[in-house]
Amino acid sequence: MAGSENKARTMQGVVVSNGMDKSVVVMTNRYIKHPKYKKFVRKSTKVMAHDADNTCGVGDKVTISECTPFSKRKTWSLVSIDEKAAL
Repeated sequence: MAGSENKARTMQGVVVSNGMDKSVVVMTNRYIKHPKYKKFVRKSTKVMAHDADNTCGVGDKVTISECTPFSKRKTWSLVSIDEKAAL
């Protein structure tokens, strides 16, 4: 099929853990409307991302994108650090 490019999903989130080598845990939030009560509810998801240079710190706001798996749980890679955490 011509013109059908498969773009990788990207998400923004906050680094909650960087204790591993070349890996960080990123928590992302999203708002969904409850089907019955019609109230917006915040849902959070934690994913592991590949940080090749170990540059992220806890509290940094980052952008990650989906990629081929690095390991069983790590299927996202770091794209950019949007905002460094204040020390």
